[in-house]
Amino acid sequence: MGFLDRLSNGWRISLNSFKVLKANKQLLIFPVLSGISIILVMGSFITFLLAAAGWDIDTMEEPGRAGSYAILLGFYVVNYFIITFFNMALIHCTRLYFRGEEVTVKAGLKFSMSRIGAIFSWALLAGTVGAILKIIQENSGTLGKILTGLLGIVWSVATFFVVPVIAYENLGPFGAFKRSSQIMREKWGESLASRFSFGLIQFLAILVVGLIFFLAGSMVHVILGMVMAVLGAFIVITVMSAVQTIFVSAVYHNVTGDPVELYNQQLIDGLFQGK
Repeated sequence: MGFLDRLSNGWRISLNSFKVLKANKQLLIFPVLSGISIILVMGSFITFLLAAAGWDIDTMEEPGRAGSYAILLGFYVVNYFIITFFNMALIHCTRLYFRGEEVTVKAGLKFSMSRIGAIFSWALLAGTVGAILKIIQENSGTLGKILTGLLGIVWSVATFFVVPVIAYENLGPFGAFKRSSQIMREKWGESLASRFSFGLIQFLAILVVGLIFFLAGSMVHVILGMVMAVLGAFIVITVMSAVQTIFVSAVYHNVTGDPVELYNQQLIDGLFQGK
């Protein structure tokens, strides 16, 4: 199957993911909660640093290399934990929807709470990898930055199915990484058409929505226009985050032998065809 065919399939599967979200608008609460939680975490880290400096920003000192690395690691682990927690809740809700069961935010959160240990274990591994890549990138030359960037992409692709795997296959973090990589190697093939589709949709949507919001706000004041543009971008990113997670859930169920309605199996096999 050629690249253009796979790209076409990616678009069609993406549109079906939008249909699922349209039928379950409450799923948007999960990326919203995730975003708010991350902002609060960032605020808590800043508050901690200010408190350590006696609430005087002028007396703040560098925590040292070891301290900086520890803070970076903690920040990455907490972020991964939050993202994984809410993505797993969303994925479970999509599973309920695919099976014709009642979908509620409470059910999703309850399921994530039941897998809290697995989520933390994965966050610890993913956060460590993320922090190490960041440290290497900040302490290397141009070539090192390029290599760590490529490693980051490889890591992102290899962990594509990690959240549903740790949700339903009772594996530890290393086992989940290995299982996700295995599914990707067997099914993904040479094309990443779906990611290109989502990326293009998000890029165009941010441009259009951001411009509309900016123009509307600018009718009152240019500052309000800028704030409205940021709000518009946040809305687009929230929607796309939910849609992409729905996509991951649907494809995972198809490639693991649990076909999902609204997603044609032939389309899935075409997009995730092995090499």
